[in-house]
Amino acid sequence: MWQYLISVELKDELDTYETKRAALQGAIDSLTEKINTKLKLRTEKQKQIRDLESQITSIQPTVDAINALLKSFGYVGFALETHKDGKSYRIVRPDGKDAKYTLSEGERSFVSFLYFYHLLRGSDSESGITINRVVVFDDPVSSLDGDILYIVSSLIKGVIDEVRAGNGLIKQVFVLTHNVYFHKEVTFHRDRSQDDAMKDETFWIVTKSGLDSRVKRYPKNPIKTSYEMLWEEVRNPNRSKVTIQNTLRRILENYFKILGKIDPDSICAMFDGNDRLICKSLFAWVNDGSHNAFEDPWRGSPWMRR
Repeated sequence: MWQYLISVELKDELDTYETKRAALQGAIDSLTEKINTKLKLRTEKQKQIRDLESQITSIQPTVDAINALLKSFGYVGFALETHKDGKSYRIVRPDGKDAKYTLSEGERSFVSFLYFYHLLRGSDSESGITINRVVVFDDPVSSLDGDILYIVSSLIKGVIDEVRAGNGLIKQVFVLTHNVYFHKEVTFHRDRSQDDAMKDETFWIVTKSGLDSRVKRYPKNPIKTSYEMLWEEVRNPNRSKVTIQNTLRRILENYFKILGKIDPDSICAMFDGNDRLICKSLFAWVNDGSHNAFEDPWRGSPWMRR
């Protein structure tokens, strides 16, 4: 019955449908071919433009590269635009307004980092320096929000991967930071065995005691979390007597206030008599020592005497 319906009853309707469908598909195929041809031509023209721009002393290649990078990460907070003099650029918002006076501290740092990042591979002039180099990233994520921090981390990891592969002019990279999250982002590697240092990297911690700075090397990645680092400082037999109160204050705040959501006064209220006095003395001592320097911070506290 279905065969009869298709071959007899609906034959004219189906033939008409197939004819229209073939015509429409032919039109679609023709348009698709023309679009692909135009896209290919546009790509070739854009390449010619970039090649011509790179032959003149201009910042245009860097502006284009930074904008392409921002677009690839989905960042739309601002973009770079070449100034009419061809020798400088300006930062603009998505609506085209000049962002010179509205950039936050983090955005200013981000722009500086992006420009530095693109100068690593050469120079902004045709006669620029193109020799082997050592690169230092000194706390590049200060005042940056989470999205920008991720972009900066990814770019620095890309530089490190290039050094590992032996590509480019960069031969060694130093990364200095106070930010634990950024450190963990940059040091993550899928081939790392637990926290062991890989054969082409080393881990160091710089500590300061008084006017002296000390650098200590670690066979493994020593950075876990901020909380663990604070306890590591307390356990250190050579800890600073000046900063120990601030370290203990941060431990108490992390454990009780941030994690436990418990107010220090509530904690002291759980004790009676002399124990309550000692508890209050402990909190007063660490808070006072976080903002003041004493001639001898180890005296004058009932908690420390006990």
